[in-house]
Amino acid sequence: MLLISGLLFAGIFVFYRELHHLDDPVGLADDRALDTAVRSAPVAVGPDTAAPSPLPPISISLPLIEVPKPGWASQFLRMWRVSGPNMCGALREAGIEMSDWKAASMRNRSYECYFQRIYERDEVRPLSSTFVKVRGNEIGDVVDIRAKIIGPATDAKGHLAPAVLRIFEIIVKQACWRDFEDTLASIQNLRDVEYERFGAYLSFTREAGSGNNFNFVLGLKATSDSQVRTKTYFSTERWLATTDPRLMDSLGTSLSASCAR
Repeated sequence: MLLISGLLFAGIFVFYRELHHLDDPVGLADDRALDTAVRSAPVAVGPDTAAPSPLPPISISLPLIEVPKPGWASQFLRMWRVSGPNMCGALREAGIEMSDWKAASMRNRSYECYFQRIYERDEVRPLSSTFVKVRGNEIGDVVDIRAKIIGPATDAKGHLAPAVLRIFEIIVKQACWRDFEDTLASIQNLRDVEYERFGAYLSFTREAGSGNNFNFVLGLKATSDSQVRTKTYFSTERWLATTDPRLMDSLGTSLSASCAR
């Protein structure tokens, strides 16, 4: 009994001591200080969460800022790649009796060469004729090419006579605009065709009010949106001057005067 009473008394003593410790404000302050210290301790940063290093400076390649070479312009800009005298010469070599390339008149700075042949006429007007004119300026640049055929000769299928069709074939091929060659089929069949792409245009149409007269025009629209944008890009006046010899050499490249055969 004495042993049991002693153990019971010791247990009650330990219980009351722990209860008194929990109510002690000093102990609570120590606990709060310990908790604050834990929260304020620096957090270790692992290698995966480290701040990214600054990016290296970007190096711009020279071709990205290089002045466009004028020699490339002919690949993107629609232009006459044959001179007026050369166009007249090509027609002449094909047997079409074009005149020499010369000033249209004494007081006119425009130049031209032309061909005209009347096959049949009445007292008033030609009934069957062919007329071709290449117009340009004094330095040989072509402005446009025009033709008019009245009462053209045709074969049994209604196709334009080969001798006359040959005129249009030479004109279109000498212009070096390959996409325009598809219009020759319509011209051969005497069907109206109006074609315009990238600032150039071709028109072959039956004359209004006349059943058997046809007008042909091939030229450039220098003010078309595509022409203006491309000319602006390749204009050296729109780019800053440079002293780099590689760029200076590129500016001296001349335009190609003929298309690949």
